Amino acid sequence: MPSVQPATPPAPVQPSRSAWRAALPWAALLATVVLGLFYYWFAVADRYAIFLYGHTTTNIAAAQPFDDVTSSRYWMAGLVAAGAVLVGYSAAVGIVGRLWRGFEAPAGWRVWALCAGPLLLGIPAITLTVNTPTLPPALAAACTAAALAGLAPAALAGEWAARRPGDLAWLAADGLALVPALTLMRAIELPGRGLSVTLPVAWGVALGGVVAGLVWLGIMSGLRAWRRRPAPAAPAVLLAGLAISYLFFPLVHHLIATPPGFRYITTASNFFAFGPAVQALALGVAAAQAGGITWLRQRPASAGGSGGRPR
Repeated sequence: MPSVQPATPPAPVQPSRSAWRAALPWAALLATVVLGLFYYWFAVADRYAIFLYGHTTTNIAAAQPFDDVTSSRYWMAGLVAAGAVLVGYSAAVGIVGRLWRGFEAPAGWRVWALCAGPLLLGIPAITLTVNTPTLPPALAAACTAAALAGLAPAALAGEWAARRPGDLAWLAADGLALVPALTLMRAIELPGRGLSVTLPVAWGVALGGVVAGLVWLGIMSGLRAWRRRPAPAAPAVLLAGLAISYLFFPLVHHLIATPPGFRYITTASNFFAFGPAVQALALGVAAAQAGGITWLRQRPASAGGSGGRPR
């Protein structure tokens, strides 16, 4: 009896070289923008203006180059740079996609992968060598990690802006609902740090922000049903909230909420919690909001399959 040979599994599909070549100019542009911003902030601009050396408040002594507050400004620069990419790249690719009917936007992950090498080399090369003081290796690594982490959703947003601009706008509206949980949950830390706010007020701010986000998600769900817009997956909603909270708003703070002569980089405490436990709580609440609203939006569809009337 002849033996039966197992079927040979198909060879994995390799990404075409043309796709990588198409992504290369965009990746080169984004890497140049990020490295150009880092070079300006760390090598050209006045460090006293960009990172607020010597800045004083009523509760804090004059800021030093490597105290906790100033150190956080260095790696926040990576998120501000990624925020500039988020806005600029999405706008540029979106416009090209509208004007050029045959334009195929490069995949966001390819753009990110091509940017990773230059940033891994370029950001440490700048921050470790230029101006005074140069950064220690740990802070240079933090700057690089922040820029790379922020560039991932920025590159994905660019892909959506060209291929699915309407879906991107709706997703951004959903993501706004997560901003209060991601940025206001840190209020519960403030009474323990001697700031003039009571614990009930702090919890009121935190929980009120969560409730406001839930209300906004309910409004968006109604609008999506009315306009018959498909609901995005929970990870997409969460990523949109993270990008708006930690990329877009730090960029807005840098450009708008600072004096014209002192376009400084914000400190991390304006957007992130001091303690990892509170930050984890904020992320968990935002993830629960994204997952919960996705589950609720999918219920009418499943009900329709079991005898309900689909809409």
